[in-house]
Amino acid sequence: MERKNAWKTYDEAQLTALNTLCADYKAFLDKGKTERECVVEAVKQARAHGYFDLEDAMKQGRTLKAGDKVYHVCMDKSIALYHIGKAPIENGMNILGAHIDSPRIDIKQNPLYEDNDFAMLDTHYYGGIKKYQWVTLPLAMHGVIVKKDGTIVNVVIGEDDNDPVLGISDLLVHLSQEQMQKTAAKVIDGEDLNIIIGSMPLKDEEKEAVKANAMKLIADKYGVDEEDFLSAELEIVPAGKARDFGLDRSMIIAYGQDDRVCAYTSLAAMLELDGEIEKTCCCLLVDKEEIGSVGATGMSSMFFENSVAELMNLMGDYSELKLRRALRNCKMLSSDVSAAFDPTYASAFEKKNSAFFGRGVVFNKFTGSRGKSGSNDANAEFVAEVRRVMDDSGVMFQTAELGRVDLGGGGTIAYISAKYGMQVIDSGVAVLSMHAPWEITSKADVYEAKKCYAAFLMNK
Repeated sequence: MERKNAWKTYDEAQLTALNTLCADYKAFLDKGKTERECVVEAVKQARAHGYFDLEDAMKQGRTLKAGDKVYHVCMDKSIALYHIGKAPIENGMNILGAHIDSPRIDIKQNPLYEDNDFAMLDTHYYGGIKKYQWVTLPLAMHGVIVKKDGTIVNVVIGEDDNDPVLGISDLLVHLSQEQMQKTAAKVIDGEDLNIIIGSMPLKDEEKEAVKANAMKLIADKYGVDEEDFLSAELEIVPAGKARDFGLDRSMIIAYGQDDRVCAYTSLAAMLELDGEIEKTCCCLLVDKEEIGSVGATGMSSMFFENSVAELMNLMGDYSELKLRRALRNCKMLSSDVSAAFDPTYASAFEKKNSAFFGRGVVFNKFTGSRGKSGSNDANAEFVAEVRRVMDDSGVMFQTAELGRVDLGGGGTIAYISAKYGMQVIDSGVAVLSMHAPWEITSKADVYEAKKCYAAFLMNK
């Protein structure tokens, strides 16, 4: 059951649409290197397409009806968008669910110190990373610092062409005989992911003059003091823009494509909907998937369930039983990336059940590790329904597992949504070098993913 290469099927109009979508996607990646930034951009685009804030509707006691488009933000890190259909929400929704957090390095709460004339920041990595991949790279700092009076200061350092960049040093090869004997997991220890931010002392400062100078630069630019690090969320990410990859420009290389490639294509498909539709549609972009979907902004929280309850209430159709029925009757694509077959590391894959670049959106009936641990495992009936929708809409798709059976694996938000009893299957884009600072996707797969999500939203 080998799948066709999608590139061979496109006419000029489709290639134009593909390139336009991918240009917009790269711009989204550049604007959204953190979950907060992704939410800001999602709100901006949603409002441009006629969406309004569910919180405002709640305060106004506004009655919602078919055709209305609303969004709901959770702590500036997750967002749900709803396009209300003519059928009662009790009958269920079509949901696209993706996550907008990505593996990165976080700054600790008490991070700033000086060591032998270097100003440094202590860190704690977030999500599954190969720590050795993050040294000797130009890095940027994104995030917020919240002062005691509640003022939120947005921080971005290292993205503008005139900005300096930050980084983590590595031991020179001439002195690394002992280091090279370590396993890859130990070549760089977590406590050694220290960010170098300066080496120039502040004149007339006797004690920790380099640290003092670095803090002065931060204070002068952002109006904060060292104590304000206690209430900051600062993320270290690769500096630089998303770029075309390959001589043929058929691919994209960028930070954070897991899972913003699915988040963006889901959002783009959602915003294409217009006017009255039969079934309510939802695009759900959540935080914390990379560390287990925990916390108030992760999929395990009550945010989504509470949001749907508020939506139904403003439609005059809320009851606890109707909410339960609504969640049970939903159908969802858990939109997350899959591992692309890499011929350099072919032994890690089982080729017949692998995802290949350029062959379309990927469906994973199950994820998990080894004996499907932590998996959703979609029902065969729902898989058949999704196949029909894709074929009827001319979407190029493939199916895959995440590598060899006993080698490893991974999970998504699918199993959390499935607890409501809804039908859920994993779908997304194949990614090369997943979880590396720079990940690679096929433009054809990005295009087919958006087509897939648009077709699914209109499924009755």
